[in-house]
Amino acid sequence: MRRTGFHRRQSGGGGSGFKGMIVKLSVAAVVLLICTLSLFFSSTGTSSNLQSNYRSEIRLEELWSNAGSGGWRPSSAPRTHWAPPPTESNGYLRVRCNGGLNQQRSAISNAVLAARIMNATLVLPELDANSFWHDDSGFHGIYDVEHFIKTLRYDVKIVESIPENQKNGKKKKIKPFQLRPPRDAPVSWYTTDALKKMKEHGAIYLTPFSHRLAEEIDNPEYQRLRCRVNYHALRFKPHIVKLSQSIVEKLREQGPFMSIHLRFEMDMLSFAGCFDIFTPEEQKILKKYRKENFAPKRLVYNERRAIGKCPLTPQEVGLILRALGFDNSTRIYLAAGELFGGDRFMKPFRSLFPRLENHSSVENSEELAENTRGLAGSAVDYMVCLLSDIFMPTYDGPSNFANNLLGHRLYYGFRTTIRPDRKSLAPIFIDRENGQTAGFEEAVRKVMLKTNFGEPHKRVSPESFYTNSWPECFCQISAQNPADKCPPNDILNIMNDELQKTETDTNSTIS
Repeated sequence: MRRTGFHRRQSGGGGSGFKGMIVKLSVAAVVLLICTLSLFFSSTGTSSNLQSNYRSEIRLEELWSNAGSGGWRPSSAPRTHWAPPPTESNGYLRVRCNGGLNQQRSAISNAVLAARIMNATLVLPELDANSFWHDDSGFHGIYDVEHFIKTLRYDVKIVESIPENQKNGKKKKIKPFQLRPPRDAPVSWYTTDALKKMKEHGAIYLTPFSHRLAEEIDNPEYQRLRCRVNYHALRFKPHIVKLSQSIVEKLREQGPFMSIHLRFEMDMLSFAGCFDIFTPEEQKILKKYRKENFAPKRLVYNERRAIGKCPLTPQEVGLILRALGFDNSTRIYLAAGELFGGDRFMKPFRSLFPRLENHSSVENSEELAENTRGLAGSAVDYMVCLLSDIFMPTYDGPSNFANNLLGHRLYYGFRTTIRPDRKSLAPIFIDRENGQTAGFEEAVRKVMLKTNFGEPHKRVSPESFYTNSWPECFCQISAQNPADKCPPNDILNIMNDELQKTETDTNSTIS
């Protein structure tokens, strides 16, 4: 099965054709494309036009190209009538987004949707950076605020702070009423409980705001709004984009490259309860971290390992790639925090794939060191992984970084991803550790043949909407089903005309 997209052969020095392509299409243009191109289209889509993605063999030259689109293209503009935000709102919505960069990113998308649902004016979301990254970058330090507000002008009104209320010639601050939303709250909670308090007090403050709006909503237009926020409005600050571009350009000087999110870190290992491969002292550290940060739960390592609940070790990642046909000339960018257990876990991986890089090794500059701490560092890793030719998450369960990237790469032209099926691979690795090495690579390939490599596919629980926004945020140009058809190219002009008409009508009423 041949797949569309640029044909990118892996090579050590990079051919003249590849370099020519880079000259014609700079990384800056690619970044701009991410933020602008697909907003001109809309989607509904049904699984009736989705072809089976299972393949009979895995070919490296295909993996270095974009995955097959099946005629689908990203599209998050409204498909049906989408009224601009009215001049008068029901009040102000403040939210505090907790967690890491990508958990916050999902929360921001949910906050915009919540404001639209309640006809509220959204106050620029607060990023709770201190508790996770120990920095105070905030929204202004990570994202382009002007672009965020402008991009969403057809959807919600956004202000940077709650203005003072003018009453009887006196200015008075509006104090938001604080609420703790239920986890995965339904739309009905926002149109009843939350809206009632907003009308009573003029403003509400929702905290914490992580996973506080249900992901599965039976309204495609609401889901498309989430995509507009996540893939168009949330643009990183220029210095973050510049650093990311520089790293990608240097990596591409020697040909295509793969990025891997190596989630072999203390927090995830503690969460998973995978302790037995570590020394007694290391186990003590992991168990202490788990006790302090997670709810008590009976965890037996052998049981967890057998059902694929443990993060892949670096060696296991290397063995999967070798089974797929990648050799030691493959250039790999590692996006990871501090790997737990020290270098003894990295040595087997490095012996298989010596050409390993991270943002510090690619561009070891003072500017990079200054601008890649905390949230900014995670943002640079995010952009490099987004633009890489292949992306491989090693633990995409509760990992917001991996899940959001999978969704973004799907939306950004079905870019190739390698998603190991840990549950199916676990018995193969266990047999290998017990000395049964015959047929190991063939067994790994059989498992991987049944996985998705970045093609459009049906979302099945527990897969997140932010991991796979098909079909809501995709459409087909030549659709057999009218519901899958892309909207006209001038959809933004139509929305702009409606917004101006609303403003004109309001001014006429006031005068």
